[in-house]
Amino acid sequence: MDRVRIGVLSHAHGHSNAYCRKMLEFDDVELVACWDDNEERGQEAASSFGMEFRDESEAITADPNIDAVIVATETNRHADLVEQAAEAGKAILCQKPLATTLDDCDRIIEVVHRTGVKFSVAFQMRQDPVNRKIKELVDNNAVGEIAVVRRRHCIGVLNNEGFFTGPTRWHVDPVANVGMFFDDAIHAADWFYWTFGPAKRVMAEIDNFVTNVSPDDNGIALYRFESGVLGTLFNGSTTVAGVNTTEIYGAEGTIVQDYGDAPSTSAPRPPGASPLRMIRQGDTEWQEFDLPIPATQGERIAAVPRPFIDYVRGLNDEHVSAEEGRKSVEMVLGAYRSAREGRRIAL
Repeated sequence: MDRVRIGVLSHAHGHSNAYCRKMLEFDDVELVACWDDNEERGQEAASSFGMEFRDESEAITADPNIDAVIVATETNRHADLVEQAAEAGKAILCQKPLATTLDDCDRIIEVVHRTGVKFSVAFQMRQDPVNRKIKELVDNNAVGEIAVVRRRHCIGVLNNEGFFTGPTRWHVDPVANVGMFFDDAIHAADWFYWTFGPAKRVMAEIDNFVTNVSPDDNGIALYRFESGVLGTLFNGSTTVAGVNTTEIYGAEGTIVQDYGDAPSTSAPRPPGASPLRMIRQGDTEWQEFDLPIPATQGERIAAVPRPFIDYVRGLNDEHVSAEEGRKSVEMVLGAYRSAREGRRIAL
């Protein structure tokens, strides 16, 4: 396939706009059409990206001139649209989280396997060059056996009234999206799974600490992984700024990442700042890795479509499977259950 013809199923999730904007730069992509049950939002996106607006989702999935679709509805509607697209034989990029329930995750897994369509979940943390370097260092045992990992992945959206009163307010609807920890900690949960493997249990505290406009605004989950690693995931939706994003403590050294989430990417930083450094036992100074720091979180998000297009074209096999998407959903729903019940939860 030399050219991938794209249809978009809803622009409810704003990341779909970042994907479309980036794909306008690709010679091997044609943005054909979009559907949205919010006609004003859909018409605006169609006009912005040179697509045709269609009144029914079936007008996208039944079109033989569309090869692949982006599913960016509210999270609780993903399974219905994925089933529809898969039954029509379309390749699918599904916005994260995969679904709001494990039953819906299983529906997606079943239809993807049965139809054999190409499918991927949109997780931009896997595309960040710094995260890829971290995974390489961990896979190569650069700091020995790892004991403890701390990862912060935050946003400051609940400081912005427009986020929870405007068109994006579905993000704070517990039916559409569970909660803000679910919506955003899912990125870090996937990063943990991708880098350190499956988690086997979790303890967590998730609540509204400084706001009352969402089911929750901050949370911390403590995971024990099958590999033995202890991982702390901090996610907040009211975080203004930060620098240190990730700490990995091994028996033979330490890895530290800076500027790895939205509050730190946009925060002031000194000239020549390095996003990643490592020190090993016996070293007298930190080893710094010369890697790019995105100017905005939007740059990270815009990295999602390129590998998906290459995957659809058969140029690589890089994708996040539906089974992997289920893992992060299970991790975060387990954290919510722990917070509700006040106990450790087996995964």
